[in-house]
Amino acid sequence: MTGLSPAGASASPTIAPSASQQVAPVTGTAPGTNTSTTGEQAPPRGRAAATASPLYRTGTLPTMRCQAGQIRAGSAASYRAFVTKLVRCLNLAWKTQFRKTNLAFSHPKLRFSTIKVTTPCGKWPSSAGGLYCSSNRTIYIGVTREVLKNAHPANHAQFIAHEYGHHVQRLAGIMDYYGRSIWRASSSTKLAFSRRLELQADCLASAFLRQAADDLPVEQAQWEAMVSWVNDNGHKNWPKNDHGKGRSQAYWMERGFDAGSPSGCNTWSAPSGRVA
Repeated sequence: MTGLSPAGASASPTIAPSASQQVAPVTGTAPGTNTSTTGEQAPPRGRAAATASPLYRTGTLPTMRCQAGQIRAGSAASYRAFVTKLVRCLNLAWKTQFRKTNLAFSHPKLRFSTIKVTTPCGKWPSSAGGLYCSSNRTIYIGVTREVLKNAHPANHAQFIAHEYGHHVQRLAGIMDYYGRSIWRASSSTKLAFSRRLELQADCLASAFLRQAADDLPVEQAQWEAMVSWVNDNGHKNWPKNDHGKGRSQAYWMERGFDAGSPSGCNTWSAPSGRVA
């Protein structure tokens, strides 16, 4: 695996489970409608928003120096500071990527909480360490004792970048397609679409992580441990299989990391076996 520092100290591979919430279907302007005086366009609508997103043609994400700092075990202050700086870094990376398309870009809001609050999209899933709500475009991050036990930046960076990936899907029109597709759909259809949504967020997160790997840093041994842990455990918090089996999560993490680009993250055109 290229782009990683030589293997060093081992790290806990545990990644906090995450989720997305939305009020479906999401409403928006018609495709091709100008949203500003700068020529930005509304995101595409329908299946093409997911299967043929302009983001897939934007090449690699920029190499990032996030300077997010370290997390001290048990320190809420250091964790909040790390997450805040990382989100600023994600803002810059994805703003640069969206600039390559005609799609409008805006920053998500960030909210920390020590309890599982109810969001405008609904209740905080009991198994999730954080979530993204599409209706108010807010990333909610739990600050709990369990989360603060893990002081390894790369693990948290993958988790935060996953939540940010849902914001990317929202801006690109992918989440609108998802919401309209599951509206009044059968349970099995909802689960299948949810897996494609969540696995794409895994992939987008890993694409970002590769481009920030030297700065965080992410060592080869650590990355391999993270992927191995997800392969074996990633599905255990989701008994309904709405996030994909562990092996599916690991596959899309590696695919995103290898590409360093949204081009590797088209889960919507993938065969069902890859999003099981």
